Amino acid sequence: MGRGKVQMKRIENKINRQVTFSKRRAGLLKKAHEISVLCDAEVALIIFSNKGKLIEYSTDACMDRILEQYERYSFAEKKLVSNDPESPANWNLEYNKLKARIEILQRSQRHYMGEDLDSISLRDLQNLEQQHEIALKNIRSRKNQLLYESISELQRKEKAIQEHNYMLGKKIKEKEMEMAQQPHWDQQNHGNNMPAFLMASQLPCLNISGAYEGEATEDGRINGLDLNLDALYSCHLGCFPA
Repeated sequence: MGRGKVQMKRIENKINRQVTFSKRRAGLLKKAHEISVLCDAEVALIIFSNKGKLIEYSTDACMDRILEQYERYSFAEKKLVSNDPESPANWNLEYNKLKARIEILQRSQRHYMGEDLDSISLRDLQNLEQQHEIALKNIRSRKNQLLYESISELQRKEKAIQEHNYMLGKKIKEKEMEMAQQPHWDQQNHGNNMPAFLMASQLPCLNISGAYEGEATEDGRINGLDLNLDALYSCHLGCFPA
């Protein structure tokens, strides 16, 4: 029996898909080897499985030289196209590049948001999980740094406020001491500068005739004081100008 026509779509059965991949990979490597030998061509073949495993084949094990040659050719072709910015081919190339880049970025964004993960292999999921852990670690480190800086700033402000309050309290105490000493100095200065007639007026109340408003003893002593009326009268009259 001849082999039936194979429908070109993704094989849903995992085991059948793996078997088909192994068979066709071997066939593809065989064809690459045949064309390199029969046609004396330099062939480089790179295959990545759905799990991210690399399978490669190159003529005479010169993969690096073939890739370098490919890069030189690709760069020369792009440079030739870029020399004519008005060329429609250049527009199409730039459009396709930007479109592919946008699609990659959108797909990566959906993956980072936890969406559209069915098409990702286990290895890609592990890499995505590792990237999330690194990003979360960096975020927490930055948050802790900001919290530490905020606490340090608050402590510095608290110390400045305490020093300011201490200085204000010290000034208040000095002012209170000055206000408490002020009446004493006023009284002392007032007593030293008091005129003679005011000092005489502070003596026991006397009248002009020398009589004292109080009790007098027989020996001329009043309340234990010797009164010399003539001397007191002369002192009293001397306080006034002639």
